[in-house]
Amino acid sequence: MTLILFNKPFGVMCQFSSHPSRRTLADYLSVPGVYPAGRLDADSEGLLLLTDDGMLQKRISHPDSKQPKTYIAQVEGSPSEDALSRLRGPLDLGDFVTRPCEAREIEAPDWLWQREPAIRARAAIPVAWLALTLSEGKNRQVRRMTAAVGLPTLRLVRIAIGGFSLASHPLLPGEWREVDPGEFGVAKDRSPVS
Repeated sequence: MTLILFNKPFGVMCQFSSHPSRRTLADYLSVPGVYPAGRLDADSEGLLLLTDDGMLQKRISHPDSKQPKTYIAQVEGSPSEDALSRLRGPLDLGDFVTRPCEAREIEAPDWLWQREPAIRARAAIPVAWLALTLSEGKNRQVRRMTAAVGLPTLRLVRIAIGGFSLASHPLLPGEWREVDPGEFGVAKDRSPVS
């Protein structure tokens, strides 16, 4: 059984098959038989787990397993306590209602790499960073949540899945490392958010 931690760069598709205009996982990983356990949109960055074991893949990605996934989001605007409370949910997004989650404002992480291409800066509009820990992961959920409370996401980085985090397993975008699959259920990393 193989378990790989990969820091997916911005713009990369979460697939091994070729794409007409974007890079894919095949541009970074040549480990046979592994598949992503969950997905990240092309315009999101950060931690992705890959495995060759179907049961482990299900444990990682299926909502019923309730594996916490922590994201940091750079948002446009200044979050009020009301907006943070609404993010903590449940929050009605129209087609579904989110499960309760953790949401708080944080300082910009000093360990975070620069994104390529950089986020467009607009001096007249404030930005803030949020840390959100979810036990589900619907399509574009974090972006939809922040937009619903008036804080559009400018940059989204997944920094932890279960007990694995980029804080305790530092990887630059495009880097990966193999870890012991037995650690998935027992890994107790330090907090991924400062």
